[in-house]
Amino acid sequence: MQIIKTEQLKKGMVPTVPVVTKSGQLIVNEGVLLTDPLISRIKFYNINSIQIQDYEETDSAPSENISEPTYLERIKGYAEFQNFQSDYIQSVRKLKTILAEAAADNGRLDTDYVYQTIEPLLAKVSISFEVFNILHTMPTTEDSIYAHSLNVALISSMLGRWLKLSDRDLETLAVSALLHDIGKLKIPAQVLDKPEKYTDQEHVLVKKHPAFGYLLLLPYTQLNPHIKNAALMHQERCDGSGYPQKLKGNEIDWFAQIIAIADVYDAMTAARSYRAPICPFKVIADFENDGLQKYNPKFILTFLEGIAYTYQGSRILLSDGRDANIIMLNKQFLSKPIVQVADGTCIDLSRTPELYIKSLL
Repeated sequence: MQIIKTEQLKKGMVPTVPVVTKSGQLIVNEGVLLTDPLISRIKFYNINSIQIQDYEETDSAPSENISEPTYLERIKGYAEFQNFQSDYIQSVRKLKTILAEAAADNGRLDTDYVYQTIEPLLAKVSISFEVFNILHTMPTTEDSIYAHSLNVALISSMLGRWLKLSDRDLETLAVSALLHDIGKLKIPAQVLDKPEKYTDQEHVLVKKHPAFGYLLLLPYTQLNPHIKNAALMHQERCDGSGYPQKLKGNEIDWFAQIIAIADVYDAMTAARSYRAPICPFKVIADFENDGLQKYNPKFILTFLEGIAYTYQGSRILLSDGRDANIIMLNKQFLSKPIVQVADGTCIDLSRTPELYIKSLL
C-alpha cells in the first residue's frame, strides 16, 4: 500500500480504503478503479492524499484486453468479505436456534444473548458501504427467514447510526430487528419458501405472521416493549395501508417504522433462489415513487440519502448498455444521479427519463 498526494493521482490507481471528506461524506469506494472524473472529484473536495494499492507507472494504462473486475467480483475477492461470510453463516445458525427455542417457549430470550448474534458482524463493518456491499454479494441460504432477519438487523443498525441513535437504542433496535419475523415460524415452510405466487388462502396466512410473532414474544415480560411492537407493527405503513391493524403515523412504534424500511430494502435487494438481486437504485426509485407516504419521512429520506451516498463514485451500467461512473447525486432525485460515460460526457439522469441505472459494475 502507498500513501500518495492527490496531485499525483493517475487513472488506474485503486484506493485501499474509502476516500471521504472531512465531514465523512463518501467520495470513492475502496477498490474502485480511479478515472479522471473521480480524480477531479477528489481534488474538488481538497483531499490532500489517499491510500492506494501498490502502483507502478506501467499500471497506469490497463490493457484493453483485460476487463475490469465487476462489482461483485471485487467484493468477493476481499479477505474482509470472506471473514465476514464465515461469521455471518455462524450468526444465521445461532439465530435459528434462538428463534426456534423462543417459539417453542423453552428457550432463554434475554436481549444480551440475542444481541450476541449480530455483535461480531457489526464490529467488522465500521462504515455503511461495507454493510450494503457485503449483503448484496452474500450467497443465498436455505435458512432464508434467519438470514433475512440478520440482514434487516444490520441494515436497521446502519440506519440507526445515520439517525444518531444512542448506543442503548441501537442495541434494542438490532434485537427488535432480529426478532421481527419470529411469527413466520408458525407458518409451514412449504408456504414461506415457495417461489411462485401465494394462493389467496396462503396470502391470508402469511399476513398473520406479525400477530403470531407478538403472541410468541408476549410471555417474555422482560423484553423491551419496542421489541414486541416491532414484531407486531413492522408491516404497518404510515398512510394506513399496512397490516394487521392498519395503523397510521405515530400510532406505529418508531422502532417498527425503522425496521419496516430495512425489511423492504432487504427483501428487494437480497439474492433469491429464483432471481438476482435488484439494483439498489431501482429500489431507491421505488421508494421515491410511493414510499414517502408509506414511511416516516425523516427515516426514509435519511435512509435513501445514505444509500445513495454509499454508491457515489461507483461504476454502473445504464439501461442503454453504456458503462458510466456516478459523479454527483441529485438531492431531489436520489435514484437519478449525474453520471459520466466513457467519452467524458456527463448525463443528468433526472433530465433523461428514458435512461436509468440498470446495475452496479
